[in-house]
Parts: sequence; structure tokens; C-alpha cells
Amino acid sequence: MAEHESLEFGKADFVLLDNVSMDEFMANLKLRFEKGRIYSYIGEVVVSVNPYRAMNIYGRDVIEQYKGRELYERPPHLFAIADAAYKAMKRRNKDTCIVISGESGAGKTEASKYIMQYIAAITNPNQRAEVERVKNMLLKSNCVLEAFGNAKTNRNDNSSRFGKYMDINFDFKGDPIGGHINNYLLEKSRVIVQQEGERSFHSFYQLLKGAPDSLLRSLHIQKDPKAYNYIKVGGQIKSGINDNADFKAVADAMKVIGFTGDEIQTVYKILATILLLGNLSFGVDGDVTLIENTKLVSALKDLLSTKEENVEKAMLYRTVATGRDVIEKQHTVKEANYGRDALAKAIYERMFCWIVGRINDIIEVKNYDAKVHGKNTVIGVLDIYGFEISKTTGFFEQFCINYCNEKLQQLFIQLVLKQEQEEYQREGIPWKHIDYFNNQIIVDLVEQQHKGIFSILDEACMNVGKVTDEVFLQGLNTKLAKHAHFTSRKLAPTDKTLEFDRDFRIRHYAGDVAYSVVGFIDKNKDTLFQDFKRLLYNSSNPVLRGMWPEGKLRITEVTKRPLTAATLFKNSMISLVENLASKEPYYVRCIKPNEVKSPLLFERHANVRVRRAGFAYRQTYPRFLQRYKMISEFTWPNHDLASDKAAVKSLLKSCGFEHDVAYGNTKVFIRTPRTLFSLEEQRADMVKRIVLFLQKVWRGTLARMRYRRMRAALIILRAYRRYKVKSYIKDVNRRFKNVKNMKDYGRHVKWPTPPKVLRRFEEALRSIYNRWWAWTLIKSLSPEERLQVRAKVAGFEVLKGHRTDLGLQRSWEGNYLVSEWDYPDTASSFTLISGELQRRDKFMRVLFSCNVRKINRFNKSEDRTVLITDRHLYKMDPTKQYKPMKSIPLYNVTGVSVSPGKDQLVVFHTKDNRDLVVCLQVTKSLTNPFFLCSEKRKLQVNVASPIQCSMNGRKCSIVVEPKINQSAPDFTKSRSGYILSVPGN
Repeated sequence: MAEHESLEFGKADFVLLDNVSMDEFMANLKLRFEKGRIYSYIGEVVVSVNPYRAMNIYGRDVIEQYKGRELYERPPHLFAIADAAYKAMKRRNKDTCIVISGESGAGKTEASKYIMQYIAAITNPNQRAEVERVKNMLLKSNCVLEAFGNAKTNRNDNSSRFGKYMDINFDFKGDPIGGHINNYLLEKSRVIVQQEGERSFHSFYQLLKGAPDSLLRSLHIQKDPKAYNYIKVGGQIKSGINDNADFKAVADAMKVIGFTGDEIQTVYKILATILLLGNLSFGVDGDVTLIENTKLVSALKDLLSTKEENVEKAMLYRTVATGRDVIEKQHTVKEANYGRDALAKAIYERMFCWIVGRINDIIEVKNYDAKVHGKNTVIGVLDIYGFEISKTTGFFEQFCINYCNEKLQQLFIQLVLKQEQEEYQREGIPWKHIDYFNNQIIVDLVEQQHKGIFSILDEACMNVGKVTDEVFLQGLNTKLAKHAHFTSRKLAPTDKTLEFDRDFRIRHYAGDVAYSVVGFIDKNKDTLFQDFKRLLYNSSNPVLRGMWPEGKLRITEVTKRPLTAATLFKNSMISLVENLASKEPYYVRCIKPNEVKSPLLFERHANVRVRRAGFAYRQTYPRFLQRYKMISEFTWPNHDLASDKAAVKSLLKSCGFEHDVAYGNTKVFIRTPRTLFSLEEQRADMVKRIVLFLQKVWRGTLARMRYRRMRAALIILRAYRRYKVKSYIKDVNRRFKNVKNMKDYGRHVKWPTPPKVLRRFEEALRSIYNRWWAWTLIKSLSPEERLQVRAKVAGFEVLKGHRTDLGLQRSWEGNYLVSEWDYPDTASSFTLISGELQRRDKFMRVLFSCNVRKINRFNKSEDRTVLITDRHLYKMDPTKQYKPMKSIPLYNVTGVSVSPGKDQLVVFHTKDNRDLVVCLQVTKSLTNPFFLCSEKRKLQVNVASPIQCSMNGRKCSIVVEPKINQSAPDFTKSRSGYILSVPGN
């Protein structure tokens, strides 16, 4: 039974129902559908209910859950049946097939695509390029065939209007190497007429909506589908189909498969030809039949690559050979219309068959030698039209479709019975006869030689003279009057649901269906005048010419009577059933919910009764033990009995279920679902206890392992830490052992990288070393040098990161104007004046002196001298023997501002907002505030550009601007303050 689904979702396998009745079956199906479980099992058959919505159950993660698993190891899914078919093919070297059946609109086409997707996803693990190419072409072929063979109907937006059986060939490694497609009974009448609310084939609308304007002009057609008689019914329908995107997807798919540009263009021309044929109208001029819209003939001539007069002649005349004489017989309007429609249907069907054949030519296995490459195995996928019951009477195509479903239902019942009977015989269990609906009687009603409906139809078509559909119905009434599954209005005069001389009814396995005989004769004859075949064969388009080889026959050449459409279809169905019967079959039954989206099962449940009349569940002894051995003390954890069969007997006896089971040679069979559910409940209870016990043991084991690892890690960590600390200290001691004797006292010595635990210790050690190094250097300096070093340190702390050039590499003189080297003419005068000021103002020493360029109170720049002592800042006039002009006590100086560049701009900020703005006229920079050290207070030093200051109580800013032609620094007035122009580089 399927795992991982509780009973809240219903029973995943219908054979486990306690009572197999339609009510219980439908109730369980409805419950699962409402819970989002669209897949169920009937034994080994997958039941799929169309969900009418996109579901996230087909991704790569879901594929991995089903890959290589047994059918019942995961919840029901299409992937489970696809994997089972693939495993049987790969492991047992068996040809398998997956038969997808169900009514129209039940989701068969989508199911086949998901199965193909799964097979493509699990094959070719080595990513061989050739295998990937084949897989891609197989998947793309679906897209192409859907475009040309599917249509929107009242039941389904993407209904298959043809039957498709695809064989996928695999090599001995299980990788796809090719394939082959068989198509059955394309509904070609849809080309010329559709029911209200339906469309013709997708290909017409894709061409009109998706093709570029240039292509449409070359094909002599326009975008509006309502402009064409054959498809205007569908052109008026609004649907969610994206024809524009589908056109591009189909064109890309055809290129990937291998269609040439000329072949694709020919397909477009054929579609355009059919659209224009539908607009071709005929009239009468006296006794002569004429084409009323002759412009279309010219367009048809271009599309068919032939002569205009040949097109017109084929449309209006029929060539008849009587012995050696050849007669051209003119059509009546009715005959011309019939010939036009017959040509449209025939050319579309021939194009579709050519597309299938072209795909087969490309994807078929070539140059495969079984002796060299191993056996070539096959998985077949059958996606064929579903059983159709319409509210109105059905026609010839529906009759053929329902006959096909009768054949497949008969095959299904026979194979299920055969598989059950063979398994019972293998296991040595008595076989019990099962009553079920055997639809062989309906199959015989249709296909039996001389007595079946197809034979009666063929016989009517071969009669000499005018044969009508009513003559065919008379033959049915005569020969099938006593058949229990056939009736007509003549045989049942009181049945007013049937029309006289038109309708008959067949009691199918899925229900009663009424058919109208109108069109049976014409559609069975499938007549196409030889003139059209010669017209198309004589085309200068080689692709179109190749589609009509029979057109080369001479007019007088005698040929066999071609087989009728019914006979051809019957033969293809017999061949298909024989092909399926030769393979190991797997089944998918698709079900369409009703119009209000609640699940309704349409097909009967004979297959449920076949399984439930015997034993509902069977499993091999080893797998049964693997699942249920924990229930019994005799089998847990392992048994010591003679065999697995004896162990299973002991287990079931201890549970009291021996009366409800049978023991086969390799399997145990359980009759009622209640026994199975009881085993599952006991197993679920024991699994909880086993899991708790295993968790307890494992958690204890993990805890002990974790403790031992942690303890060992701690011991190792401690030992390693001690080793790293000792190694680091030894390394530091070795490297710095002789630093006292080194020239730079060890500054070049590289510090070893410390372990993490000693990083703070290393920081402290470096600090101790730096202090010792600095003390060693400073202790050898004179008092004057120490004072200069102190000043440099103070300047560095203030200006670090703000100015690029601090002048730390040179000696700081301070009192520059007393230097006779720099100022030989004025040094003595300056010394005399500074001495007089010292005696007068009692300062201890001169800190700084320099010639400057400053701004006066009239906003003009002038040369002045600045003298800074330990008590005052003096402004002096160098032109008047350094006459003192103003003195500012240092305690009135609140701060100093300098620019970040190499210019010599300095602003002294004062308490009275009368800042002194100067530009030093020396080659050395003012980079330190050491003159305030005697004050023993911190001075605010600001590095900025522009510099904000106060001049005569007014706020202003000073900007430094380099100028190329500037010879010396100078100030100029600006709107916001002043500009210091300095020489540019």
C-alpha cells in the first residue's frame, strides 16, 4: 500500500475499499480530489483526476523521490508508473508500454507529457551529447504534434484530435537512442467545419496570430481568423491560449528536430492554401461553372508553385478515363464545393502524416547492431482520443473513436485478468472465476467480418449506382436487428430520441451513444479526385511534390480500389492492440470531473472488481517481513526460523490473522483490507516505540562521543597553548637579546606573531619596549635638544593625519631672525630690539620669530615681523628697524589655524575676535605649538581649508589658491573674505 498518506486523504488504493461499490468508489475519489490528491491506485493502475489547475508536484525534487523506488513506496503518482515501466525495461530487458486512457478532457495529453518528462529526467546521467539530443527531439516532437493535431473543443482547450503511439528506444544502459511515432485517424473534417464554441487545429491560429507581417504578406493572408470561412467559427472565440507565443515555440521546436527552412516554409504555405480554399466560391454562367473570386486562384498558384490554369482546371473539371478515351467532365457547383473541401481535408491530413514521417526519419534508431551495442528495448506511450458521448448524435469520427476505446478496454480487461490468473497459478493459489462486463460483443459488433458495422458500411460503398447514407442504415437494420447492443428508430419505433432514417444507437461499455449516419458513406470512401493529386504532384515545390507520389500515375492507368477509411482504421487498431499485447503493459486511467469541478468517475470499475474478487493485497515474503517484522517477538529484530515464509506464518498467527490469508510460493496474499489496516496500525504503534528507543540509544551514544571529544580537545588545547606561549616568549627573548648593542636599539627587529591568547600581552610588551627605546635615545640629548624633541612630539600629536609635511626630519630653530646665515643684514638689529623688549616685559626666552605677509585693518597686505615669546606675541615693522607695533598677551590667544597644504598660512585666534592672519616668509613651516609649553595649557589647533576667522569683529574665510604666475604669496580681498595666492607648481 502507498506510504506517507494518512486516511484523512482517503484510501490511496481502491482495492483496499471495504466495500467495492460505485458510491464508495466515488466518495473516496471525491475526498482525495478535494484534499489535492489527484492520483490514486487501483492495484497497479494509476487513476488520474484532471485537477483543472497547475500543481507543484512535477519538479526535480519530486522526480528524485520516485527515482528507483518501488510502485508502493511512495504516494500514487504518474512518476511511479513511469519508473515502474522503466525499471522493468532496464532490469528485466522487457519491452513495456504505458496505456493512457480516459474520456475527452480528462488530461491524457498532459499525462503523457509528464511521463515523457520523467523518463527524460532520469536517463543519461553521464550527460552524453547524442543522448541529450535525442531526448530533446523526443520532447520537442510533442510540441509540434500538438500544434498540428490538437484543437480547442467544448470539453478541452488542448484536445488531441488524433491518436498517438510513441515507441522510445533505449540502449543496454537504459539511455534513449531514438523513437518512432504512429498516428491514428486525424479528425480532418475539423479543417472545414467546427461545432459552435470550438476551434480548428491550433496551427491555423498560431500562423495568423504569431507570424510576422512580412510572412503573412508572402502567404497572401491576413491576421484576422474571422476573414476565413473554414476557421471563422473558432476565430470568434476568446480563450486563454497564447497563439503568438505558441507559434514561436513550434517554429523553434521544428528547427531543433531538424526540419529545414524550406520544409517549414512549405508547411506555412499549405496552411495558407487551406485558408484561401475555404474562401473560394463558385457560380454559374448559363451551363458553365465559374470561380467567382479569381484573385484567389492567382494566390493559390503562388502557394502551390504551379500554374494558374492548372489550379482553375482542377477546381472546375474532373478527368475521367473510359477505356482508352479521356473525358473532361465539368463540375456542378455542388461537386466543385465538394472537391474543394475534399482537397482541403486531404492536403492537411497528408501534411500531418508527412510531419510525423519526417520526425520519424530524424529520431529513428540508425546503424544499431544488437550484437555490438546490446539489445534495443522499448517503452511505448499511448495517448489516444478518449471515449466521447455527446448530447447530440455522433458522427463517423466519433464512432471510430469509441470503437478504438472499446478495443483498448477489451485489451485492458484481458490483460488484467491474465496477469491475475498467471500470478495465482505461479503462487499455487486456486483461481476463482470472476464476473465482469466483457465488451468483446461490442468489438465484434463493429469489426466482425461480413456482419460488423464496418463490413456493412464497406459493402454499401461498393454498391453500383447512387449510394446514400439511408441505404447504409437499412443494411444495419436488416443485419443487426436482433443484436442486443444495437437499435434504431425503425427497430424501436417508440424511442423518439432517434430520428427515422438517420440515427442508430450502440450500447457501449461506457454508456449508450447515438450516431447519425449522415456523412458515413462519403467519409468512408474518402474520395479525392485524381486531378488534385496530379496538380500537387506536378508542383515545382519538391517538398509538396514528395507528399503526393500517387499523382504520377497516368490517367488511363488502372489501379486497385483503395481501402476505405473504416477498414484502414480497423486494421491500424488491430495492429496497435497486437503491439500493446506483446509488451508488458502499465495503465493510467484519466478521469474528468464534471462541469462544476467536483470529481465524477465516467468509466466503469471492472478492474477494481477483478482485483477485489481475489486477494486485495499481496507481497513477497522478504518485503512483507521488512515492513511488519517489528509486530511479533518471533521476527524482531531478526528471525531464526527455517525460511521467510515460516516467519510470515508465525507473525500472522501471533496476530490472529491466519484465517484471512493465503500463502503462495513466494508471496503472502491478504484477502480483506481490514486485516491490512490492522497490521498497519500495529506497525505504526511499534515504529513509534522503536524510534523512541533508537533515539534514546543514539542520543546517549552521541553525548558520550561528544564528551570524549570535548575532553580530548581540551587536553590538547591546554598543551598546545602552553607550547605556543613558551615558544613565543623564547622567540622574543632570542630576537631582542642584544638590542642594547645594536645601532638602532632593535628598531629593525621584526616582532614574532603572537598566539591569540598573548595578543594583549604583546601589546604591553611593545609599549614597554617603545618606552625603553625612547628613553635610551632621549637620555643622551642636551636640554635644548630635549626641548625641541618635546615640541616636535606636541606638534605631531596635534597635526598627525591633518598635514602631510610636518618638518620632523629637520631641526626646529624657532628664533629664525637672529640667524646671521639666513639674515646677515638684519640679525644684529633684531637681536638688539628683542633684548630691549626682554628687559622691558621681563619674558624668559624667545620661542619663535619670522618675517610674515599679513592683512592690515584696511584689508591691504603688508610685510611685518612676528615675535613670539613665552609671554607675548609681538607684531613688528621690519622696515623701521623692527619697531614694535603691537603686543598680544599669550593668554589672549585662544587657538591657531593652519591649512593642510604646504603653504605657510597661519591664523592666530584671539579673545577679542581680532585674529592675526599671516603668511610666513621663510622656507621652514610652522608646524608646532611649542611656544605655549611655558603656559602649560592646551591650545586648540585647527587644520582646515578654508580657514574661518574674525577680522575686526567680522566673520570671514581665507582660501588658499595656487597660481602659476604668482612669484610670492600674497593676500587679496574676496566677497567672503580673503584669498591667499601662492606660487603654483
